[in-house]
Amino acid sequence: MTKDPLLQPYQLKHLTLKNRIMTTSHEPAYPEDGMPKDRYRAYHAERAKAGVALAMTAGSAAVSKDSPPVFNNILAYKDEVVPWIQNLTDGCHEHGCAVMIQLTHLGRRTTWNKGDWLPSVSSSKHREPAHRAFPKLIEDWDIERIITDFADAAERMKAGGMDGIELQVYGHLLDQFWSPLTNDLVGPYGADTLENRMRFPLDVLAAIRKRVGEEFIVGFRYTADEAQKGGITPEDGLKISKTLAETGQLDFLNVVRGRIHTDPAMTDVIPIQGMKNAPHLDFAGQVKKLTSMPTFHAAKIPDVATARHAVENGLLDMVGMTRAHMADPHVVKKIIEGREDDIRPCVGATYCLDRIYEAGDALCIHNAATGRELTMPHTIETAATKRKIVVIGAGPAGLEAARVAAERGHDVIVFEAQPDPGGQVRLTAQNPRRREMLSIIDWRMAQCAARDVVFHFNTWAEVEDVTALNPDVVIVATGGIPNTELFESGKDVSHVVTSWDLIAGDVKPAQNVLIYDEAGDHAGLQAADVAAAAGSSVEIMTPDRTFAPGVMAMNLVPYVRSLQDKDVTFTVTRRLLDVTRKGNKLAATIGTDYSEHSRDQDYDQVVINYGTLPLDELYNGLKPLSSNGGAVDYDALIEGAPQTVRRNETGQFQLFRIGDAVSARNTHAAIYDALRLVKDI
Repeated sequence: MTKDPLLQPYQLKHLTLKNRIMTTSHEPAYPEDGMPKDRYRAYHAERAKAGVALAMTAGSAAVSKDSPPVFNNILAYKDEVVPWIQNLTDGCHEHGCAVMIQLTHLGRRTTWNKGDWLPSVSSSKHREPAHRAFPKLIEDWDIERIITDFADAAERMKAGGMDGIELQVYGHLLDQFWSPLTNDLVGPYGADTLENRMRFPLDVLAAIRKRVGEEFIVGFRYTADEAQKGGITPEDGLKISKTLAETGQLDFLNVVRGRIHTDPAMTDVIPIQGMKNAPHLDFAGQVKKLTSMPTFHAAKIPDVATARHAVENGLLDMVGMTRAHMADPHVVKKIIEGREDDIRPCVGATYCLDRIYEAGDALCIHNAATGRELTMPHTIETAATKRKIVVIGAGPAGLEAARVAAERGHDVIVFEAQPDPGGQVRLTAQNPRRREMLSIIDWRMAQCAARDVVFHFNTWAEVEDVTALNPDVVIVATGGIPNTELFESGKDVSHVVTSWDLIAGDVKPAQNVLIYDEAGDHAGLQAADVAAAAGSSVEIMTPDRTFAPGVMAMNLVPYVRSLQDKDVTFTVTRRLLDVTRKGNKLAATIGTDYSEHSRDQDYDQVVINYGTLPLDELYNGLKPLSSNGGAVDYDALIEGAPQTVRRNETGQFQLFRIGDAVSARNTHAAIYDALRLVKDI
C-alpha cells in the first residue's frame, strides 16, 4: 500500500474517492447544441481512465433560459440533456472516477442578445464590465422562478447518474446576491445584512435538497474573500463558510478567493504563467480548519509537489489540478507508476481559458491531443515498420515531430542551426514572466533523450547533409524570420528593427520608440515591455480596432499592468505606410484603413512586429528529390490516415514541412502540425 498522501482514498459522504486529485469545474466549450456529446465524454473519459478520482464537469451548466451561455456551455434547463449526462457519467464511472457537474445562473455575467433574447437579471443594477449587459433588477417572481429552475436542473443531473452537483457562487447570480458590491435590493434579499444577502443562495440550496434528497451530494464553489474594497472580506468569508457548514445541507466547500468581473480580477483568481503558484491555498486551509468541512480548491496548482503538500499538511481534502490535466491527462497514472518526471508540465500559458473567452474551444498550448481525444492520441503507438526520420529544426514543431517519431520506434536525427533548442519559444522566454514556456522545450528534449534521438546543434543543414543520411522521411521545421514588408504597399521598409531584435537584446531601445504591431501577438507587447523598462517613450500602434488580439484576455493583463505606469501610448486604427530617414530621426508616414487621411511623425526608432516569413530554402532544395514533392493529402491528414501521395516516382524520401516553416502561426499550431502528421508515419 502506498503512503503517498495524494493516492489515499477519501470518503465523501457515501462516496469513496480513490485518491485526492480532481479536475475542478471548467467548461472546455465542447458541447454540441448545448449537449455534452461524444467529444465531451471522450475528454473526461481520458482523464478518468488515467486515474483522476473526481471529474467536476461544466463551468457552468445553465439552469435558466435567461442565463444564456456566453460561450458554448451545457444547457441544464433542457430535458434532453439527461441521456447525454448519463452518457458522460458512464464514460467516467466505467473507469472508477466519480463525476459531478457545476450548475449556475449567470445573472449579469452574460448578455441579452444570445439564446432567446431575454433580459439578463441580477441583484445589481450595474453591468458587469467583462460582459457589458445592463441587467434588469431582479423581481420576486424572478427569484421564485430561478429557485425552481435550480431544483429542476439538479433533478435532471441526478436522473443522468451524476454523483452530485456543485453550485457556482462566485461572480454569478448566487454570489451577486451575497456580495455587498453587487446587491442593490431592499427587503428580505437586500444588502443591509449578511444574513439577507445569503438568503437567496440558501433558498436555492434548500429547494435542491427537497428535490434530490439527503443522499445526493451537493456542494458550493464560492468566493470567501473578494479581495476588493467594499466586498466580502476574509473575515466575512470565514463567517459565510461557518454558516454554510452549519446548514447541515452541504457536503463540501470549494474555496475561491477574488472576483471575476474584469479580466485583471479573473487573472488573480486563476493565475497565469509568471504569477505565484497556489496563491490562495493557505486561505483555503483556513476555511477547512474553521469548518472541518470537506474542502476542495484549485488555483494554479500545476505540479505534483504542491498538490502533495496541500493534502499532506491538511490544507485540502481534494486538490484541483485542472489545467495540469489539460496538459497531461495521465498525471495520476504517472504518479502511481513512479514516473512524475515524465508528466508533461502545465506552463501556465492559459491558452485554454483565453480561447474559450474568445468563443473558441479549450486547447492546451502544447498538448494538441487535448480536446481532440476522438482523433488524436495521448499515447503514441509503435509503428509496424521502423524508418529513418530526419527533422530540420529544434523549435516546438521540430521537437514534437522528433518526440512522436521516436515514440513510434523510428530512428530520428535532428539538425538545428542554433546552439540550443527552442526556436521562438526561447525568444519568448526572455521575458521573465514567460520563462515557464521553456518547459515546453525541456520536456520534449527529455522525451527525445530517453528515446535516443540524435541532435546536431550549430549545424546549418544543406541538401547534401540530408540526402547523405538516406532518410525515409524528412520533416522541415525551420521556422521563419521576421517580416518587415508592409501590408499592401509591398515595401520592405528600411531603417527599422524587429520586435525580435529588442526582445533578444540585439538592439537597444532608443528614446522615442514606435512599435508597429500588425501581428497582434506576444512579440509586440514583449518588445514594448523591453523598451518601456529601459525608460523609452513608447507608442504601440496597430491598424486593428483593438491592440494585441492574439494575446487575448488573461494573458493581456500582465502586459498592461507592466506598461500602464510607464510612458506608453496605445494607438489603434492607424496603419504604417512608410519609414524614411530624416536626419538623425525616422519619419513615419501613418495612414488609416478608414479614410485617405495620413500624417507624418518622427521617431528615434521604429520597431516592426508583422509575423514571420518561412525559412524555406532547404525545403525548396529538397522538394524535387522527394517522392511527394512536399505535397500533403489534407483529407488523409484530417482523417488520421497515412500520407501516400506520390508525385515523383524517382523520389528518395517523403518530404513535409510544419509550423512556421509553412506560415506564421503559433506554438499550438506548430505542435498540432507535428502530432497529426507524424503519428501516422
